[in-house]
Amino acid sequence: MLEISPRKVAQVILMSRELHRAEGELRAFIDRLSEDEQAELVAIMWIGRESFDAEDLIDAIATAKAEASIPCADYLLGTPHLSDHLENGLDALGISATAAEDDLM
Repeated sequence: MLEISPRKVAQVILMSRELHRAEGELRAFIDRLSEDEQAELVAIMWIGRESFDAEDLIDAIATAKAEASIPCADYLLGTPHLSDHLENGLDALGISATAAEDDLM
């Protein structure tokens, strides 16, 4: 279904909670993701903030690719409540954000 793994999304969630300490690391992590993974990450965030419904995932990914006009890390780090939106997005897609985060700890 998704190219980006729940583990990678969980890493972004955890690092975004510690943005004051991990911003450089988070930016580098996002920059290393493929274009598809970055678009999927944005789509998951949009689903989590209810800009798209979970069943519109394919449309959300296509929109993320089509509307990408600034670096993905800049866009995501400029989004308030990023970690909450990513968690909610994973949950809406039927993926346990908690389980993915627990795997990293």
